[in-house]
Amino acid sequence: MPVAATMAISVLLGLLITKDRRNFFITRETGVLMIFMLWMCITLPFSFHFDESFGLWNRVMKIDLMVLVALVVLYSKKHMNLLIWVLVASLAFYGIKGGLFTIATGGSYRVWGPEGSYIAGNNEIALALVMVIPLMRYLQLTTESVRIQRWLMVSMLLCAAAAIGSQSRGALLAIGTMAVVLWWRSDKKAMALILIVVAGVALLSFMPEAWWDRMRTIKTYQEDDSASQRINAWVMAWNIAKDNFFGAGFMVSKPDVCALYSPIPTDCRAAHSIYFMVLGEHGFVGLFLFLTLWFNVWRSAGRLRLQGQRLPQTMWLSQLGAMCQVSLAGYAVGGAFLSLSYYDLPYNILILVVLGCRWLDGKEWVKEEAEQALKHAILETKTVKKSQPSAA
Repeated sequence: MPVAATMAISVLLGLLITKDRRNFFITRETGVLMIFMLWMCITLPFSFHFDESFGLWNRVMKIDLMVLVALVVLYSKKHMNLLIWVLVASLAFYGIKGGLFTIATGGSYRVWGPEGSYIAGNNEIALALVMVIPLMRYLQLTTESVRIQRWLMVSMLLCAAAAIGSQSRGALLAIGTMAVVLWWRSDKKAMALILIVVAGVALLSFMPEAWWDRMRTIKTYQEDDSASQRINAWVMAWNIAKDNFFGAGFMVSKPDVCALYSPIPTDCRAAHSIYFMVLGEHGFVGLFLFLTLWFNVWRSAGRLRLQGQRLPQTMWLSQLGAMCQVSLAGYAVGGAFLSLSYYDLPYNILILVVLGCRWLDGKEWVKEEAEQALKHAILETKTVKKSQPSAA
């Protein structure tokens, strides 16, 4: 069943007929995103393989369109927290299952993602879990339920175990980067360092020797076939961008394209890098827009982290901005070795950052407090009227 299409059509119809609040606005992030979408539309006719490119272009446009729709219909703190819970629950399902599997098998087998999705591969599911762990941490910091806090802690550890159990070297680098940024953003650095070290030792202690042998190839990448193939694909993407202003379009890893631009024509593989993937598909202009987009998201998340500390009502925004930066750091490092340029989780983090900035700039907490006070006053009035005797 076309579940995603049905949901998207329902949302678009609801957007047209709803009387609820809607927000049409342009920010740095949304402006660059729309320009990037326009640029992908411009490069599409210049694709080397138009039919294959059109299919992927259609998929990417649908994802980005729903990102823009979400920015229109979501606006409150409740909306943002519910979105985070949906993201966390959706990925934690695979993280908890994969973490238990890794522990039960002693890390002897790889963890894989759901078939037919962006994160079907072991490398892809690992990066997705690395990126969702900071969102779990945000929920843990902002929830008042001790039981939920404990469940989130267990979930974070199992997601980390699943990411390690994927045997992805890029995920290991991403986890290390995320841990460093998470420690740096922590208020209690000594305690955070102890917890990170203890958790890391506990997770790594039961991994088999085969896992360690694979991780050691990070230092000897020259002797590793997989790493050499990635470098070959990166050089090919660079050569394509140099010779073609609009890039080669989606699906550049075709034999005829590799024969023209790859240093090793017989070795034809995907770029396995969010940066070189965009470079080969949409040229230097596309890469510039892609980097500008995430640089702006990072800056806005940093602004949330700093300005949210000024008032008690906005402290949760400070925690949200900090955890979004931690997640983006994992994406920036882990994505350097994976073809996840258009995966929707980073773009959902973009949604959270943009909504958070709008909530902060519009002083939405004042409006929400006024609405809560009005509801409380109405409730008290009804209670008083019910308690009073009737005129008869």
